Amino acid sequence: MPNVSDDGGAANRRAPGADALVDALRKALRAARMDWADAPLQVMVDQGLAHHHVRLVGTGLIARLPKQSQMALGPQANLKYEEACFAHACASGHSPRVTASLAPDSHLPRGALLVEEVIGRAARLPADLPAIAMALAAIHSLPLPPPVQREPLLDVRDPMTALAAEIDAQAAYLPGAQLDADSLACIQAVRIEWQEHCAREDRPARRLIAFDAHPGNFLIDSGGRAVLVDLEKARYSHPPLDLAHATLYTSTTWDIASSAVLAPADVLRTYAGWEDACDLGASQRAWLAPLRTAMWLWSITWCAKWRVSSPRPPLAPSASSDWSQHHSAAALVEHVRDRVNDYLSPGGVHRVINELVELRQAWRT
Repeated sequence: MPNVSDDGGAANRRAPGADALVDALRKALRAARMDWADAPLQVMVDQGLAHHHVRLVGTGLIARLPKQSQMALGPQANLKYEEACFAHACASGHSPRVTASLAPDSHLPRGALLVEEVIGRAARLPADLPAIAMALAAIHSLPLPPPVQREPLLDVRDPMTALAAEIDAQAAYLPGAQLDADSLACIQAVRIEWQEHCAREDRPARRLIAFDAHPGNFLIDSGGRAVLVDLEKARYSHPPLDLAHATLYTSTTWDIASSAVLAPADVLRTYAGWEDACDLGASQRAWLAPLRTAMWLWSITWCAKWRVSSPRPPLAPSASSDWSQHHSAAALVEHVRDRVNDYLSPGGVHRVINELVELRQAWRT
């Protein structure tokens, strides 16, 4: 969630139909008789593929308006899922509170959440990695609640098998994504290695995780606290997935404001800081490399999916997942295209694989 207002800068950074967006939100707020219905509304720079953001000026609130569902849910179910993500993570002290929900209606077909505005800056890497590790440790240290209290968040008996199915579904886009033969061969080889880990009988611990913990989703407040502000994909799964997403090349170079290329030593320090701060501690060490592999596979196959899906025209507002580039500002689409091209290139693929070899050796010592 960006905290930079769109104050009339370059047109290609504005959300498509920004004026209509403000009008729709205003009507929805008034229809719901919200206390903030007449607050000034300020559309923020378009920086994410899943949401538009509008500041309710002077209220301390941000409206999150879904462009689509990353969990492939219908509009109402998606809104409830996102609200639950924030509610479950809030106890960690490292995520914003949800104040209100606007149900999908004729004004906002996908509804909106009103969440606490976090005043902060983008993460600076690698300097802010310790703060991000502390935030993740706080989330991962939350006690695992009884199953009925985990609803509606994704909570399957075997998250690894479920993740393997997600990766396989996205990998179906690889043949149509026009990859270099070298890239495709390397990705397929890593997929086989990951499937071997899935065949093991043992499993790592399960806790609440963000599953979208790339550094661009954190803001650093004035006290140095890292706050995870984007939580629509949270689930009960394996914490090392979040550590991977916070430090992989495909994550640390994703967001313009926080972009950085980490050295393996930076990654190792981040994992060690998390291990010291999380009650799971060293019990996860045997799974650090396999789950880092899995998170990269999920990311790289998503890139193939986006490359194939994004040129398509937008779907109806009632649709669930919709990666059409027509929902986002031109500058954002161009940035994502550049990142996807880099990550799918032989150089991008080999960079991650070579780093993983070095990290595996370090974790074995």
